[in-house]
Amino acid sequence: MAFHHDAPLLLRINTNRAGRMGGGECDEAENQRWPPWLKPLLATSFFGQCKMHADAHKCECNMYCLDCINGALCSQCLACHHGHHAIQIRRSSYHDVIRVSEIQKVLDITGVQTYIINSARVVFLNERPQPRPGKGVTNTCEVCERSLLDTFRFCSLGCKIVGTSGEFRGRKRHAGGKKMKLKLKKAAASDSDDSSTITSGGSDKSSVVQSFTPSTPPATANSYRSAKRRKGIPHRSPFGSLIVEF
Repeated sequence: MAFHHDAPLLLRINTNRAGRMGGGECDEAENQRWPPWLKPLLATSFFGQCKMHADAHKCECNMYCLDCINGALCSQCLACHHGHHAIQIRRSSYHDVIRVSEIQKVLDITGVQTYIINSARVVFLNERPQPRPGKGVTNTCEVCERSLLDTFRFCSLGCKIVGTSGEFRGRKRHAGGKKMKLKLKKAAASDSDDSSTITSGGSDKSSVVQSFTPSTPPATANSYRSAKRRKGIPHRSPFGSLIVEF
């Protein structure tokens, strides 16, 4: 059986930060919201070689025991976890995923976008950074701003944990207030610029029109004669009076 005693660094940092920011009671409430195995699961590295069964044919660590919470396991390690609730982690584009049919039995995944990979519906464990949203995107993850369908709020289980925490909601509300004030300032500045542009444009309108409109040339004697000239009398074709004799 493979036991990994190294505590995940990411989990320790998040736990201590929550304790400092919200106090012991807030930290305890946040931890009670989720199963005790969820945060350790998200901080675990999978698909490494099992140290206990390195000589086995299948020694890739892609299993996790929700009862023992002792790190990634290989298929050989499961013999020591008989009767325990173990789940299998899969990989898509170098990111860890889990099938919806497995995780939804033990965790509420409402609001997390699901994907169909190899004919199976899955969810991602952690966020996947995205440089910029695509064109025409109307909905993004509330935490990492990854493009989502309109019916979802988060792109992964990790983003849901962060996005539903009290600390994140307060920070987001504060940031939203700053953005709204900035938008109002920009709108006021834009309105003042538009009004000044309209005022100055009205006074300069005549000069602009005169500068681009060509002036009418003065009338001359030749132009007067051409305007008064009548059309001449039409003449018959010279071949009309030709008599053809045989």
